[in-house]
Amino acid sequence: MILYGIKSCDTCRKALTALSEAGRDVAFRDVRADPLQPAEIARFQAEFGERLINRASTTWRGLSEAERASPPEVLLAAHPTLMKRPVIDRDGSLTLGWGKDVQAQLLA
Repeated sequence: MILYGIKSCDTCRKALTALSEAGRDVAFRDVRADPLQPAEIARFQAEFGERLINRASTTWRGLSEAERASPPEVLLAAHPTLMKRPVIDRDGSLTLGWGKDVQAQLLA
């Protein structure tokens, strides 16, 4: 299982802790320190579409209107912290966020 996020994200830390405590073997990938590759961005976007971009983030609010109009793959390549977090890859199946539905699915 791979958890994609950033180390300063409270939600990512909560997810990592909960998964570890549940006995899951989790590798953490900090997308700020180790940015997503174009193929990974394409895969995430194919799965989640527009939901992949966190439009409530500080990074989003700091973008110009022209930057906001860029395609998601361009935005994520330039600003990895725009990715809604965490994205969790469990045996090829992707989940987005750490809501109750994701917790039930991954902690069961």
